Amino acid sequence: MGHGYSQNLVAANKQASARSLGVALGRLCIRKRISARQVAERFGVSRMTVYNWFRGVHSPHPYYVPAVQRYIEQLSK
Repeated sequence: MGHGYSQNLVAANKQASARSLGVALGRLCIRKRISARQVAERFGVSRMTVYNWFRGVHSPHPYYVPAVQRYIEQLSK
C-alpha cells in the first residue's frame, strides 16, 4: 500500500464533479485507502492517468468504462 494521497489531490477530488466516473472512483479509493498504483495496475494505465481521473482532468477512455463501473460496484459493497 502507498503512503496515502496528497492533500492537494484530495482537495481537487472533492472540488471535482462527482458525475465524472474517474472522480467517483477517486472518492472511493481515497476513502478505502486504495493506492493509485493498485488502480493503475488493475486497469493497465499509468499512475498519472489515474491521478487525472481522480482530479476530473480526464475521464476514463470508453474502453475502460465498463471495467471501472464494475470496480466501483465492488468497492461500494
